[in-house]
Order: sequence, then C-alpha cells, then structure tokens
Amino acid sequence: MNRDSAFVLESFVDYLSFERGLSDRTLSAYRRDLEKLLVFLEEKGRAGPEDVTAQDLRDFVFHLKESGLAPSSIRRTLSSLRGYFAFLLEEGTLEVDPSERLESPRAWRKLPDVLSVEEIEKILEAPDPHHPMYWRDRGVLEVLYATGMRVSELIDLRINNLDLEEGVCVVFGKGSKERLVPLGAPARRALARYLKEVRPRLDSGTGQGRVFLNQRGRPLSRSAIWDFVKKYTERSGIRRRVSPHTFRHSFATHLLEGGADLAAVQELLGHADISTTQIYTHIDREYLREVHRTFHPRG
Repeated sequence: MNRDSAFVLESFVDYLSFERGLSDRTLSAYRRDLEKLLVFLEEKGRAGPEDVTAQDLRDFVFHLKESGLAPSSIRRTLSSLRGYFAFLLEEGTLEVDPSERLESPRAWRKLPDVLSVEEIEKILEAPDPHHPMYWRDRGVLEVLYATGMRVSELIDLRINNLDLEEGVCVVFGKGSKERLVPLGAPARRALARYLKEVRPRLDSGTGQGRVFLNQRGRPLSRSAIWDFVKKYTERSGIRRRVSPHTFRHSFATHLLEGGADLAAVQELLGHADISTTQIYTHIDREYLREVHRTFHPRG
C-alpha cells in the first residue's frame, strides 16, 4: 500500500471536492499541505493515521517554522491538517483527534539576531590598544554587552550614575524609569581607565556630565555608537550585520542560557512587561504545557 492510500489522502480530497465543492486551486493547496505532513510522518516511521500522535504534529509545526515558512502559511497548513483529522474522525478511521490541542502561530515574533559568546569576545578585542581612543571605544563595547543598555540609555549615561567601587550603574530607560544594572569586572576596568586617562583630556566643559564623549568633548551621538559597532564587527572578521541592539539581545540570551531567572532579566533590560522578555527564552508554550501535563500530579 502506498503512502497516500495508507493515509486515505485521496478519499479526503474527494470529500473536499464532491461534498464541500471546493475549487481546484483550494484542493491543490490542501493536497500540498498534507503531502508535506505525510512526508514528515513517513520519515518518523508512521504507517498510517492511527499511528500519529499529538507530539508528531507539534514536531511537524516546529519543522515548518524552522524551515522558514511564514506564520500565515503555517496557519493555512494547520487548517488543512485539522480538516483532514476531522474527516478521519467523522469516517470512523480514528477515535481520537491528535490535532485537537494543536496551537496556531497567531503572530510568531521573529527571534532577534544573537551573537555567540565567542563572537562578542572577538568584537570586544577588536579596538587597537595603541590608539588614543582605545579605552573609550573598549568601554563603549564592554558597557553595551555588560548591561544590555539601549543606545539612547548609553549616550545619556552620566558620571554621577556610575559607582565603579560597587560595580553598578543607574540607567534611565523609557518613561524615565530608573533601574540599577551591574557592570561586571571587564566593563569596570575599561571605564576606570577611560575616566582616568582619556576623558579628562576630551572634556572641554561641553560634556554635560555624560560618560562617553567624542574628540570635540561633546557627548557621543547615536550614530557614533552604531559606527563603532559596525567598524569593530568588520575588524573582528564577523560577516553579518551587527547593531548595538544585537549586543542587547545577546546580553539577554546569554544570561538566560546561563540559568538566569526570567524576571531578573526583565528587570535588567528595563522591560515593563515580562512577555517582551519571553522572546529570549526560545521555549514553546505548548512544550511547557506538555511538561506540566506529564509531570504535575494534577496536570
């Protein structure tokens, strides 16, 4: 018996055509969607619809997502899939619908670009130690990664917001919300050297108390921070687009990968809503529900 016969695909297409009167174009779309599913199930060793589990279908959705299919296309595929299993249930081929609890991707957010720890280190090491602005540029990069600051927060950082002895800084985020963020030893060292050796000769009274100044003694601009990141990314040999926000994404992801609590990362990033932070967890909600159902006494 061939695959389509085993999964009664032709019977389902006939049902759509004769009983529901769908157009040839719609029938072709249903067939394409289900052929993808059947190829996937065949690779998993499933001989017929009675072998298909809810986990198989969740794995299939992840497969579609990982292959780069748009959420709208995945939703259409899931609609075809649900119609197919509803048909099998109605025909008595199945007694349980494995697609019953399958979630649709309402509007999956694109995961942000993230650098590996090794790539971050390459960029941090890219400034020339012999250049007069070395400690300033190194300080900018170190602080971006150490704190996950937004560019607007970095250029607004003031000397009186720093406590290098305690290794923390006060950051004023969106809506002037204040948060305390640790700096870490490398950022503290870079800042200390910059503040002692470089900033005094840059400051001509027009620095407005800001930490990072340009060569004319004025606060660094947003575009200057972008230029630093671009220049040192290219110098490090990394051949992809990296922005200051990539440092923020990497900061959050590396913390969570290291076992940090989501609420703590939310606080460090200055997110008002924890759902904004959850994009960094890369964890599917249905997986969490499955774990709960499987292992919780009242799941």
